[in-house]
Amino acid sequence: MTLFVGLGNPEATYENNRHNIGFKVIDNLVNHFKARDVSKNSFYGNLYKSNNILFLKPTTYMNLSGKSLISVKNFYKIDINNIIVIHDDLDLLFGALRFKKGGGHGGHNGLKSIDEVIGRDYVRARMGIGKPEYKSQVADFVLSDFNKDEEEYLDKWIEHTTLACKLLLDEPLEKVKSTYTIKEIKAISQ
Repeated sequence: MTLFVGLGNPEATYENNRHNIGFKVIDNLVNHFKARDVSKNSFYGNLYKSNNILFLKPTTYMNLSGKSLISVKNFYKIDINNIIVIHDDLDLLFGALRFKKGGGHGGHNGLKSIDEVIGRDYVRARMGIGKPEYKSQVADFVLSDFNKDEEEYLDKWIEHTTLACKLLLDEPLEKVKSTYTIKEIKAISQ
């Protein structure tokens, strides 16, 4: 069983925030796989299933994402090697997509919460959102919507990430990295 987890915040007010890009990819994956809703209160999130693939959007808010993930992981007995977390990343340019296994949380509270309950050795799909000029602006930045220029590329970027995630089901991480890594949005906008 494979579990894809998209990070974000519930409620309509957060829907188009930079911090919610993981939710957007999960929504796209759910549509691609025609997954059905198998949510339960005990999962603390919206959970969808297609055959042996699960798609999770924690509804605990970003800072408690691990609470939802560990509940689903334990219920379905999912190995950490079969968990892929899709999240925004301030350290990458807008539109970048990188994959890695393990590593630190880099100050990302959703990853920090997950690391605390399952450790660090899971696959991450890191989606670059850029960063504000000053560190004091980070909270407002991640909780703001993509700007008009960025919105033009969102659908292509989300689709590209969705295809990469689908490939992770059948191919080794290194192949997905070499095929789907992008350094900035221009790489897929032509």
